Amino acid sequence: MQRFEQAIYERVERIPPYWLVGSATILTLGQFALAFFFHGPNSASLELPGWICLWSASIFGVAPILTFRKHGGVKQGESYIATTRLVTRGVYAIVRHPQNGTSWILINLGLALIVRHWSSALTGGLSMLLAYLDTYQADQRCLQKFGDSYHDYMARVPRVNFLYGLVLWVRQRLANHNE
Repeated sequence: MQRFEQAIYERVERIPPYWLVGSATILTLGQFALAFFFHGPNSASLELPGWICLWSASIFGVAPILTFRKHGGVKQGESYIATTRLVTRGVYAIVRHPQNGTSWILINLGLALIVRHWSSALTGGLSMLLAYLDTYQADQRCLQKFGDSYHDYMARVPRVNFLYGLVLWVRQRLANHNE
């Protein structure tokens, strides 16, 4: 797995910065627009998980703002992303990229499940892929900014898989409680 990840890093680092997230943004906006024109067959069994994905995305989208402001050493008047410290608390104890990875993927997945049309699934799938690849560039930027402490953080916390991250977080809390 290590070689596979390294190969992805090497290829993704050649892509101009913010091209991935810019393209993913265009695709997601397209997915929203398609939702007004196309709908697949009615299926409450898919619509409910879609709405759960969208609501979960809002949590992963807003929590980083609050967490960075509280623990990131952001100066008064600066953007919340202008952190001076590596944040590993709150949502960042569960996933490394809650906003530009997890939330983005959940939005696209939720829309695809609600709309249930091949055009929404296609644009959403492409957007999810580009957003996921962008997390590799984000890791590189964070490694440059925070160095070895971020490398250690990468070993402990999953990139976007919040379910696995939650399991790891609970295990760590239980282990700390039993000590």
